[in-house]
Amino acid sequence: MSLPLLTPEDIRRYHRHLIIPEVGSAGQRKLKGAKVLLIGAGGLGSPAALYLAAAGVGTIGLVDFDVVDVSNLQRQILHGTSWIGKSKVESGKAHLTELNPEVEVIGHEEPLTSDNVRRIFEPYDVILNGCDNFPTRYLANDAAVFMGKPLVDGSIFRFEGQATVYLPGKGCYRCLYPDPPPPGAVPSCAEAGVLGILPGFVGVVQAIEAVKLILGIGESINGRLILFDALEMRMREVRIRRDPECKVCGDNPTVTELIDYEEFCGMPHRESSVERALDDDGEAAPGTKAA
Repeated sequence: MSLPLLTPEDIRRYHRHLIIPEVGSAGQRKLKGAKVLLIGAGGLGSPAALYLAAAGVGTIGLVDFDVVDVSNLQRQILHGTSWIGKSKVESGKAHLTELNPEVEVIGHEEPLTSDNVRRIFEPYDVILNGCDNFPTRYLANDAAVFMGKPLVDGSIFRFEGQATVYLPGKGCYRCLYPDPPPPGAVPSCAEAGVLGILPGFVGVVQAIEAVKLILGIGESINGRLILFDALEMRMREVRIRRDPECKVCGDNPTVTELIDYEEFCGMPHRESSVERALDDDGEAAPGTKAA
């Protein structure tokens, strides 16, 4: 596939990229021709979308069917006060277009379901998951596995965040968390809370990983779970591996069709089960329900 050419305006805008040997004009053309889908225009999707647009990713898709609420503005920097009560997708489009009018922003203002996920995912090169509910998280994971799409995953809880990348054939979200917890088993978003600045860190990590995948540079965090503790200002890394018994990406998968789980909001608290599940070599055991 031929890559789009850079215009004189592109050369001015992306000058700091063009002088980096690992990017250069060839890399910037890759970014311009790339398509990244963001699931959720909220806490994680906001910083990721802004930096991907600023970097010159040619097409950015936003999946969200919510409206902007005043309580979102503590962390969802893609939106502003004047957009309260209005569509997050439209707010995101307006802000990203203002930041970089050369980027095409495609809105998918609908809930992600087993009926539409393949259609929505199909045009995109990289899927960035920033949703805040388990049913969508599992649906996105399974669809990415079935369609061979790289999935850049992130989550947040109070003062803690985590991020990783799942590449086709090299493990998936279900290798760590085989099944979603039952409704009510974890605190809801509103009950648990989150430090408003924390999503900025995790979302930027996701954006960096997406850009690296597009450019084909550096070392992906695939096979590594990055755990960030904002209170202690510490970042740890846990090695993870594909589970050959995984229900979706294992050697003999038992989940072969997309599933719509009952929707509920909540993010798991990262417990010491991560540490307890580590092998002697510091590698997470397959099937560990770490959070």
